[in-house]
Amino acid sequence: MQLSHLNPPQREAVKYLDGPLLVLAGAGSGKTRVITQKIAYLIEECGMQGRNIAAITFTNKAAREMQERVAQLVSGKSARGLIISTFHSLGLQLLRQESRHIGYKPNFSILDAADAGKIISDALGTTDKQLIRSTQSLISNWKNALTDPDHAILQATDDAGVHAAKVYRAYQDTLQAYQALDFDDLIRLPVELFRQRPDIESQWQDRLRYLLVDEYQDTNACQYTLLKQLTGSRGQFTAVGDDDQAIYAWRGADIENLKNLQRDFPKLHVIKLEQNYRSSVRILKAANTLIANNPKLFEKTLWSEHGLGEQIQIVSTKDEEHEAETVATRLQAHKFEARTRFADYAILYRGNHQARILEQALRNHRIPYVMSGGQSFFDRAEIKDILSYLRLLANPDDDPAFIRAATTPKRGIGNQTLEKLGSYAAERHLSLFAAVFETGMEQQLASKQYDTLHLFGDFINRLQWRAEREPASVVLQDLLTAIDYETWLFDSEEQRAAEQKWKNVQDFVGWINRKSDDPEQDKPPTLVELTQKIALITMLEGREDEEPDAVKLSTLHASKGLEYPHVFLVGVEEDILPHRESVDTGKIEEERRLMYVGITRAQRSLTLTYALKRKRAGEWQVIQPSRFINEMGSDDLWFAGRPVTDKAAAKARGTERLAGLMAMLKKE
Repeated sequence: MQLSHLNPPQREAVKYLDGPLLVLAGAGSGKTRVITQKIAYLIEECGMQGRNIAAITFTNKAAREMQERVAQLVSGKSARGLIISTFHSLGLQLLRQESRHIGYKPNFSILDAADAGKIISDALGTTDKQLIRSTQSLISNWKNALTDPDHAILQATDDAGVHAAKVYRAYQDTLQAYQALDFDDLIRLPVELFRQRPDIESQWQDRLRYLLVDEYQDTNACQYTLLKQLTGSRGQFTAVGDDDQAIYAWRGADIENLKNLQRDFPKLHVIKLEQNYRSSVRILKAANTLIANNPKLFEKTLWSEHGLGEQIQIVSTKDEEHEAETVATRLQAHKFEARTRFADYAILYRGNHQARILEQALRNHRIPYVMSGGQSFFDRAEIKDILSYLRLLANPDDDPAFIRAATTPKRGIGNQTLEKLGSYAAERHLSLFAAVFETGMEQQLASKQYDTLHLFGDFINRLQWRAEREPASVVLQDLLTAIDYETWLFDSEEQRAAEQKWKNVQDFVGWINRKSDDPEQDKPPTLVELTQKIALITMLEGREDEEPDAVKLSTLHASKGLEYPHVFLVGVEEDILPHRESVDTGKIEEERRLMYVGITRAQRSLTLTYALKRKRAGEWQVIQPSRFINEMGSDDLWFAGRPVTDKAAAKARGTERLAGLMAMLKKE
């Protein structure tokens, strides 16, 4: 197996197998290449079977990219059973196989944030969105810290804490009744199972003999515990991460896990990847100078052979509207001069609220753009309608799915019927679906109401039998025909909206068809098996259309792992970046890492903008540029709008640019 295309530290990381390994991979240093080459090395050179290896990452996109790369390197039976997945997908696979040991059936439901929020809303007895969100976040933090409801109550220091912990208990009881899990349970429950059943832990250690963990700095306490449990005393793993890109503390990620790795695995070997294959020397120098202001767990300095590159532009603007207009006009001018595509540009910002005014400016200039981190395909109402049926086929105890399926399309099952059904089911500790078939239920309802309800129950039962045996694509198509969803859409929506929604449903059908007909699989997954997978997917996979030629608008958090030839980083101001709350709570280091991530997305050119005044709560406020600009050093920055000190250099720069434009115009 040839490794000559790797640099020396990359080669060392691929071949190192003498115990636990931490690969400190700086931005753009080829970490995915190292992970995929190491998987190939383990299989091709070390004779390891694919089914004994797991590569774990944090996003479906990263897992998909790894799968594609590994497929080009390794083929045949030896790669069969290889796991390349997110932490949550691995947890799902584990729990599906061990479900009886945790009191669940294999076809448990996975509730999304919206369904979980409704249960918490009922437990709180309120529709206050902020309170629901904060309680949901608190419960998530408890789960990630492996704190159960009883301990949460004991740890509470005031009445509000006790109340929240009681809501947590009610929420967990409801999940158990629905035979449902939330996303945090997919990591928490395997950890708890392994603690209670060392024999099962040992079986999984024997099965997964080598682990590779991507974006290690983003792990939370629960994920780190699962990693330790799976590797056991052998410590046969490679963790790849970068302490300078740890930007997810707000969702439970703990940079301390990098320190813990050294404490828990004294024989840990550390390899640094410092050669950057993405950015120019100037961009890297500014990034290194900035991040040097943070205390370091591990010293490293990125370097590049990509040449000096353009100076980083720092542009001050009058206000936020002028900032958006400036970005649009500079982007257009740069595109004309450099003969680039719109897809070569990204506009990055700290918070989603900054996007609206940028969108308006881009529309005014007829610049095409796409938003990153938009609504997930599977979060669209029409897809959730169809999914409610599939969830019910997989798990009849899933009450939220029952209510949505029974009422969409409308079939004469109204609120009164559902209330009576709900009361009856609650008294007898049954799911809504099970209550439909109780003799006593028939006496609670008028015959017409009961007949409609019973008809729906029989329909689901027939489909459920088929969903476990017949091809997924056939069952889904028959389901859509039976409920006549297309007609209902066009009856209840305006023509254009109905057309778009029906097209989305057809895209979903196409996705199911592709997944069920995948020749790589030993046997095609059933509709029931695919339904559990869907709960973990954030965007529709494998859509046929290519990336459009459009500018990418993205938050800094969503941009991590991506790269663009030309980047505009907007709103580089005090109280935005760094965020005011982070300054007040002493979390400035994470904000600096976020700025570092933004800078290192750029390959060839980087422009930073800030406004001199901004409207807040209807009042104009004078704004200070971000402290991070000064922390980048001044050698490689060009401040547009500042008095010029080196007039000769400025004149030469202007003459050179004008000559380039004139040459282009002659070619037109």
